[in-house]
Amino acid sequence: MDQHGQFRHQPRILAIVLAGGAGGRLGALTDHRAKPAMPLGGSFRLIDVALSNLHHSGISDVWIMEQYQPKTINDHLRNGRPWDLDRTRGGLLVLPPFSGHEGEGFAEGNADGLLRQASFIRDFAPDLVLVLSSDHLYRLDYRDVVDTHLRTNADLTMVTVDFDGDATSHGVVSVGDDGRVTGFDYKPEEAHTSIVTAEIFLYTATVLLDTLESLQDAEGGLGDYGHHLVPHLVERGAVVEHRLHGYWRDLGTPVNYLRAHLDLVDGRGLDLADPQWPILTEPPHLAPALVGAGAVVADALIAPGAAVHGTVRRSVIGSGATVEAGAVVEDSVLLNRVRVTRGGVVRHAIVDSDAVVSDRREGAGPDEPAVVDRDGQTRD
Repeated sequence: MDQHGQFRHQPRILAIVLAGGAGGRLGALTDHRAKPAMPLGGSFRLIDVALSNLHHSGISDVWIMEQYQPKTINDHLRNGRPWDLDRTRGGLLVLPPFSGHEGEGFAEGNADGLLRQASFIRDFAPDLVLVLSSDHLYRLDYRDVVDTHLRTNADLTMVTVDFDGDATSHGVVSVGDDGRVTGFDYKPEEAHTSIVTAEIFLYTATVLLDTLESLQDAEGGLGDYGHHLVPHLVERGAVVEHRLHGYWRDLGTPVNYLRAHLDLVDGRGLDLADPQWPILTEPPHLAPALVGAGAVVADALIAPGAAVHGTVRRSVIGSGATVEAGAVVEDSVLLNRVRVTRGGVVRHAIVDSDAVVSDRREGAGPDEPAVVDRDGQTRD
């Protein structure tokens, strides 16, 4: 950096995708898979969103921080080829929990996870560290966030959204007229603004690492970013916002997961196949979807390998799923290889992979969806 804190060169950016949480808010849907491996839109996975945004933003040093059910993520990541991350230098690196070194063991939250990788981050010597969650649906050129960070000489730039839902389930942010973050409350009982973090954080690397280490000594444990790390920087550092205008949704609950998919079929969500900014993924090795002669299909996304002979309305049908003649699926999401047999009815529900539904599985509405596990049973 020069005397004004600006980089004399193009900054070296390390992206860390947080993919280690158990995803307990999704209930039965994450009993057998990590949340980032959850299907999205029939043909994609949640982690594809962050990886695709990174690809389109030209950021190619990407680390995946894993912990819970890592094989379900690794089976999808392969070597990073769909996102052009299979490189001789840089590219995709998976960070599982480890032993035998400083920072070993299982992380107790995402900030603690960063602390456990601190020595590796120092060795890599990035200028900036971009930390991303892997359970949100949005489109963003991270280079714009970098521009905001450098222009304002920030220690931390957090991407924010003006949220029209329950802000108390997020980090709630107060922002001055100059874009500086003046207050931060992590999942408060009452939200004082509608501005929340999109869980996209760009740190100056030295500030991040020094802060993690000092907080470890002072607090004895870091937990999630909202417990100590971000509040400390808001209070003592230079923290600014970069406002995301456009679609953004946290898919970490059944309600939001179903809402996001209904947005896709209604045309209110992202265009996952936008030729200017497509979501990239491991291509399926499946036959095209089949819609039978007697099928009734309206406002639906039908993934490759699916077969529909019954009625499907305002729903997403996952790859390899089957809706038999005489079955009805409405306002729902069927994950991979689900079978709804003749007489089966699925409404306002999310049905887990490989389940067989032969009777009625219905939620109270889009805000109270039913979650059907792999055994075909409704779970709370």
